Amino acid sequence: MRPRTAPLLLLLLAVTGCGTVTAGGTPPPPPDRSALEARARHAQIRVEHVYVTEAEGYAPALQSAGVVGDDGFQIVYVREDGGGNLTLTAERRPFRAEECVAGPAKGDSCVAEGDGWYRRTGEQHAYLRNENGLRVEVAAPLTVPRDLLRQAAAKAHRADDTELDAVLPKSTGGGPPVERGDLPPVGDGAPDNAVGASG
Repeated sequence: MRPRTAPLLLLLLAVTGCGTVTAGGTPPPPPDRSALEARARHAQIRVEHVYVTEAEGYAPALQSAGVVGDDGFQIVYVREDGGGNLTLTAERRPFRAEECVAGPAKGDSCVAEGDGWYRRTGEQHAYLRNENGLRVEVAAPLTVPRDLLRQAAAKAHRADDTELDAVLPKSTGGGPPVERGDLPPVGDGAPDNAVGASG
């Protein structure tokens, strides 16, 4: 009987090889930066505001990735078994220490922790920190363990080109940028409190 060691070894090498290597044995080309920036502009997202993270048992809901506030970024990570979601937000409104000590309501709390803060409000809790001029926040329902939330917050980082390619909307849209449905065409969106003819 012929020995099968060599073919078995080749099979194991093929199965356990790096998933980023193509059948031809060469790694895929890196994402084109100009194309990434075009996709971000179309979605009215600043690439430097795109943050991502990771947490065991969670996966990014790509349909949730998008602009928040003026030019911030938000993405939701969903638990595979249907548990509480994680929401990662990065936007240009740094967290101020005064916000943490401004007399929380009953049951709420806010404490400095590490380079940022841990805050609990209502049925939510979150870890926040200021970085690169942004407030980086990972929030979740109280059903999500605090340790898991802390780890996800610690792993939150500015996306590299490969991560941008994964989370940015795929279309560059040959036409104008995506219309923001939450903003009025004129003014700042404040309610109109003008008094009518009837007083």
